[in-house]
Amino acid sequence: MGSANKSSTGRKARIEEMRRAEQARERRNRILTIVASVVVVGGLVAGGVVLVRSQSDGGGSDTAASDSSAKGKFVTGADGVRTWEGELARNHVTKTVKYASQPPVGGDHNQAWMNCNGDVYTKEINNTNAVHSLEHGAVWVTYNAKAKKADVDALAAKVKKTPYTLMSPMDDQKDPIMLSAWGHQRTVTGADDPDVDKFFEKFVQGKQTPEPGAACTNGLAQ
Repeated sequence: MGSANKSSTGRKARIEEMRRAEQARERRNRILTIVASVVVVGGLVAGGVVLVRSQSDGGGSDTAASDSSAKGKFVTGADGVRTWEGELARNHVTKTVKYASQPPVGGDHNQAWMNCNGDVYTKEINNTNAVHSLEHGAVWVTYNAKAKKADVDALAAKVKKTPYTLMSPMDDQKDPIMLSAWGHQRTVTGADDPDVDKFFEKFVQGKQTPEPGAACTNGLAQ
């Protein structure tokens, strides 16, 4: 019990530290946005044409990506966690992405993230929005029709009390219950599988996070 409390306290402290860093980053971005706006207006007055491409949150593009935005393969470790070895693109796109895995663990994504502050969705969500949540350091719990209702209910209760997590059904995934983070994924046998807590502890705002401390609120919700 003491170890679990200590682990939870450490995770909360880490999340708070990342949130403070994100707030500072947002302040810097606002200043840069103001400066960029002045430059754009000045260019237009002079008769120039200025093309502004937003590259916040890992780079961006307003074009569609219809093919896989990941190059590499999964390698399964001794702990059962599958790690993506290769490149995971991080561009912002506006159309559907054909991901290399289902659920995806990274790649090009929509500029809007799914809320992941312990959010439980009862309907399938858009992969491109969920991947953006993974980029922010969230763990995504997914399940299909083969998952037991008791496990789904227990996992939902866990997600609801854990910041930087989200949960949703996914009918076409291979296994009944899967856990995904940016570049990492595993299958678990049920809500009482000890690997659930291990995965949460390691990957909720873990070292794999491309955008540590980025928001998991003020995004999309069903």
